[in-house]
Amino acid sequence: MKTVAFHTLGCKVNTYETEAMQQLMEAAGYRCVDFGEKADIYIINTCSVTNIADRKSRQMLHRARKMNEDAIVVAAGCYVESAKKRIDEDLSIDIIVGNNNKNEIVNIINEYLQDKNENKFIIDINKSSDYEEFHISKINDHTRAFIKVQDGCNQFCSYCIIPFTRGRVRSRKMENIIEEVKKFADSGYKEVVLTGIHLSSYGIDFLDESYNKRMEWLTAREESDEEFVKKNELLNLIENISEVDGIERIRIGSLEPRIIKEDFIKSLGNIDKFCPHFHLSLQSGCDKTLKSMNRKYSVDEFYKGVEIIRKYFDSPAITTDIIVGFPGESKLDFEESKNFIEKVKFYETHIFPYSIREGTKAANMPQVDGNEKAKRANILSEINLVNQREFRKLRLGKADEMLCEENFIKDNIEYYTGYTKEYVKVAVLKGELKANDIVRGKIVKFLTDDILLMEKEAD
Repeated sequence: MKTVAFHTLGCKVNTYETEAMQQLMEAAGYRCVDFGEKADIYIINTCSVTNIADRKSRQMLHRARKMNEDAIVVAAGCYVESAKKRIDEDLSIDIIVGNNNKNEIVNIINEYLQDKNENKFIIDINKSSDYEEFHISKINDHTRAFIKVQDGCNQFCSYCIIPFTRGRVRSRKMENIIEEVKKFADSGYKEVVLTGIHLSSYGIDFLDESYNKRMEWLTAREESDEEFVKKNELLNLIENISEVDGIERIRIGSLEPRIIKEDFIKSLGNIDKFCPHFHLSLQSGCDKTLKSMNRKYSVDEFYKGVEIIRKYFDSPAITTDIIVGFPGESKLDFEESKNFIEKVKFYETHIFPYSIREGTKAANMPQVDGNEKAKRANILSEINLVNQREFRKLRLGKADEMLCEENFIKDNIEYYTGYTKEYVKVAVLKGELKANDIVRGKIVKFLTDDILLMEKEAD
């Protein structure tokens, strides 16, 4: 029995795809081992979102070769798509697998074992229009189940390579998603997380109109909310998942700010199983910078979306991503962005100093000094810490629920930690509880700076 070791870099979509490839290999008779062990086959699911991600991908590929000179080393994923020439010249790599061929990993490995002359399995990602179907029934080492529902992106932000490494929007058929959700429910999972490269675009490729017409309904300001909701396949998907017995919580990944319309949010508010944690990627709180980024909304439109969310949910968690030091961002631009972040009061802000990504428009724009980027990131980090604590304080004294995930010991007392629907980390006395239990009770105090203590309600 040949052994295979996987290593994943990058996003939750990559994590899902690695789990799927692992289960395919196991079903075909291969034995999976930890990446640090000597294996017959190493499969590295690479990332290419930044130049640093490229470098890490190369490092892991070379590390695999050093661990076993005789092993088969497989490079899969985004780095394969973005650095085709460099990949071809890398002698540490035996097999190259593109993003739209990962579901053929067993056939690819078997074919290579029979004929080592065939080692490149890449389909032009920009010409692929079909969703590459995976099916999995468990997620290793996770209490919640991540489910990939969509791939690709049509946005072409000026700093982002993803449309070139993942291709155009391709959505998974709803019936296949529901089938997988039911399998997870049968396996005991109570929470599912919907993920994709551009989740808000789920289903636009199901519409019969041309691409331009498809984008019109996503961006049009004049159409009614009722018309918008009728066309929103993501909402339909969430509603259908909510009807699956055994699933008690539905969480979603990052959303495009333009999808936040009143009837869309109102409809989500009517789904009891929906977790009110909205990750809206702002990227900048300055209109000039947003335009330079090719982000197709203004800060005013973004803020209106935040107000709509807070209208229909009590203390929802709103989190975001911010890039500081984007090419051309002046000190005044940054100050404008900082003021907007303070105005919104995000629960959590993921802060990224701009990193050059070769192959994008932003790479050729005037760059901001590295020290200045670090200074701006530190300023926003301080604001983020204050906002996180203030949001957690709002939970004190409230009835809430958590999903038990991990053991935690403080002052020789055993707890289970997990997250509320708003993704606030909470602890509860362990007692007879076990992983994957949903516990309801009252938030009483801070256990640590970032963990709240819940008193379990009486059975």
